[in-house]
Amino acid sequence: MGSRRRGRVLAFQALFSYDVSSQPLEELLEYPWLTPEERDKFPDDSQLFARFLISGTLEKINEVDDLIKEQLENWDFSRLARVDLALLRLSVYSLKYQKDIPHTVTIDEAVDLARDYGSDDSYRFINGVLDGVRKRLDND
Repeated sequence: MGSRRRGRVLAFQALFSYDVSSQPLEELLEYPWLTPEERDKFPDDSQLFARFLISGTLEKINEVDDLIKEQLENWDFSRLARVDLALLRLSVYSLKYQKDIPHTVTIDEAVDLARDYGSDDSYRFINGVLDGVRKRLDND
């Protein structure tokens, strides 16, 4: 697993934790759910990348959530599975603010993480929402 992929996993876990427990940003950036042995599996550059993603996503969370809501047809935002919401927030932030990362990379990573952590149909849902966000951003 590459360094950025590991960073995305950490960022996803932090955003999930944020949604579940409303931990302050400072606590999230310390990865309190990881044991020292688990933390050693994440190189410093992965942890740094994760901190960047977590901070940026939470700083822009209202804008990110609005972009997600625009793509939800016949679905209430508050009913989103927390795993899906964390993945969508992370990925929408990347699509909108990380212009140096190709959209296809961001979406593919989100779909892969949804396959690993989400429900059986999460990856399809994530792919559809992110593709809609991508098209919306391309038209801006």
